Amino acid sequence: MGNRADDEGTDVEIYRRALTDTVHADTPTGAPEQLLALLDSIGFERKRAETAGPVYAWHEAPAHLSEDEKKRLATRAIPPLLMAGYRVNIPDYLFDEAAYQQAVHDIRARHARPQPHKPARAPAAPRRTP
Repeated sequence: MGNRADDEGTDVEIYRRALTDTVHADTPTGAPEQLLALLDSIGFERKRAETAGPVYAWHEAPAHLSEDEKKRLATRAIPPLLMAGYRVNIPDYLFDEAAYQQAVHDIRARHARPQPHKPARAPAAPRRTP
């Protein structure tokens, strides 16, 4: 039971499962928890299959989403995954340019927000030496 991320050598392979409307986000066998948690936070649902050997984990877009919503979810996942340093592959049929641009805009807006100003510390009083 392999997966596309193992086969392709990427960190995340996003694709639609053949003959279904299920959108998968496969990660390599033994993927770090940080990557799995990031996919959870983006909105994918984590799935697991335990075998006599390794435990396989993958993510799916929630089944209740429409086709367009699944496509937007898959596309909006790309910028945060890339920013975290992961290699991502998504086929053209799942890529939504407008959703991608909006995700990039949202990330830039979050990073551009001014941080609360912390007052500078008062300099320490000089120490006297005898």
